[in-house]
Amino acid sequence: MCGRKTLTKGKIEIIEELSVDDWDEEFVPSYNIAPTQMAPVLTWRNHHRVVKSMKWGLIPSWSKDMSFASKMINARSETLTIKPAFRNLISRQRGIAITDGYYEWQKTPSGNIPYYIHRSDGKLLLLAALWDTWVTPEKVLMFSYTIITNQASLALKTIHDRMPVVINPDEMMIWLNAEQNSQVLALRLLQANDTGITSYPVSSFVNNVRSNSPECINPLK
Repeated sequence: MCGRKTLTKGKIEIIEELSVDDWDEEFVPSYNIAPTQMAPVLTWRNHHRVVKSMKWGLIPSWSKDMSFASKMINARSETLTIKPAFRNLISRQRGIAITDGYYEWQKTPSGNIPYYIHRSDGKLLLLAALWDTWVTPEKVLMFSYTIITNQASLALKTIHDRMPVVINPDEMMIWLNAEQNSQVLALRLLQANDTGITSYPVSSFVNNVRSNSPECINPLK
């Protein structure tokens, strides 16, 4: 699964790396993004790459309240075309959760050890996501998203049996542009992909959601 992540790059760096056309909202880099917090998601709208701040944890448009958010931070790739919350989104509302790494906890007899998983070249890690909109009781439009997961690759399976689906940069528009690229084509991208990805154990400092500093990603001594 994917339950914590980072986005430590600055806004200008992200815009340049992803060729973003529109991103008007404020953004504060974070070393410890947790579920239900707001984070940037890349979408494709009106032939433009648009970044939108969204709540991590999908709230389907038909929800009566926000209770779904904490339960739907991840979506299993195997059930995307079956579950009501996802099956209508995969064909029209695909996005990229912008990160530069994520955390996973390895279970050991002496306790859970957090690992930081990221690209070895320092570039952004592009996680496949689905997004939706929900109208609050105060009539405010809220955007939310879920990160798609798959069975982990052989290299990462020793840490956890699931991993987020990583989209290769050269296939990003196949995933984003739902108008031009069909659901069938998009589903083919949902494979275990650890190309260029590395990992190392970090301190339990990251376990606390209030911890938010470079210490979160320092290698465990």
